Amino acid sequence: MIRYGKSTQNAIAAMSRLAEAYNDGARLSSRDIAKARELSQALIAKLLTQLSQAGMVSGATGPGGGYSLAKPPAEISLYDIAAVFERVGDKLICPFGPCWCGTDQPCPLHNKLIKLDAEFEKFLKNATLDMFCMP
Repeated sequence: MIRYGKSTQNAIAAMSRLAEAYNDGARLSSRDIAKARELSQALIAKLLTQLSQAGMVSGATGPGGGYSLAKPPAEISLYDIAAVFERVGDKLICPFGPCWCGTDQPCPLHNKLIKLDAEFEKFLKNATLDMFCMP
């Protein structure tokens, strides 16, 4: 089961800002992104470093430097971003505890949780950053 935590939420916010600027070919500083999304500059810088290591953003120093998407926005899904910060593929944890599901009959929520998890994963895989691009 993919978990969607604060780091992923903030990374998507940063990446969505880079997607907005993509068609202009602009590079944005971590300060620019942080200000636009009302987040900490230090946090954005840390997230951008991780996203750069994952090959999703490229950075340049000096005049005209900053960050930009490393590939077209249509080629970066929200799932790709989440996979940098979350453990994907984890087994769904039963809300009734580890001794219920997998030992006998599934718990009353099992099938619904499996379905929701699959739908959420499908959404993340199909939602790409091009939805944030300016026309």
